[in-house]
Amino acid sequence: RLQQALRDGDLDYVVSQGISQQEQGADILDVNVGLPEIDEVKIIQQATEQLQGSTLLPLQIDSTDPAAVEAAVRRYAGKPIINSVNGKQQIMDEIFPLVAHYGTNVVGLTLDTAEARFAIAERIVAEAARYGIGPDRILIDCLVMTASTNQRQAEQILRAMSLCKKRLGVKCALGVSNISFGLPARPLLGSVFLAAAFGAGLDAPIMN
Repeated sequence: RLQQALRDGDLDYVVSQGISQQEQGADILDVNVGLPEIDEVKIIQQATEQLQGSTLLPLQIDSTDPAAVEAAVRRYAGKPIINSVNGKQQIMDEIFPLVAHYGTNVVGLTLDTAEARFAIAERIVAEAARYGIGPDRILIDCLVMTASTNQRQAEQILRAMSLCKKRLGVKCALGVSNISFGLPARPLLGSVFLAAAFGAGLDAPIMN
């Protein structure tokens, strides 16, 4: 329904979803309108403007298109989060100037073993520093993979997050719900993993 609403330019539906999430306790709204057949730059700007006029929540601008990211943050009357950068130099070269210019926060994505995730996070933090972006403005997401394909990944994710918290001084986000994808008893598994993640230093869970 959301995809069709975006194709139709039905931003009332998009706003209604944001209001619903606010009513159910969300602290931040992630704004992602990425569909190949729409004008993402135009739609994300419109969605950002209407959401900030209809909800009280801060927004996280989520796009792989730097032009769309800039269009949204330029019109945002506040301090958004940009989602996201990874350790690739090209991506950091495109996004960090926007983070620096508009004074936003930013999410950094990491993947692989705990040590490899930490190394990517370290590279992101070091590159951000070149633009005057301190660790207090960075959220590192150690990318939760489903336990159905690799149960040891859960341990690696928690260890990576703990390393990032202790050594880099960043905040940490996790897509907690991903851990139980394709498995039975999702609420139970999700709640157990959430508790473990809080124990490892999680600041910003993404979940139902």
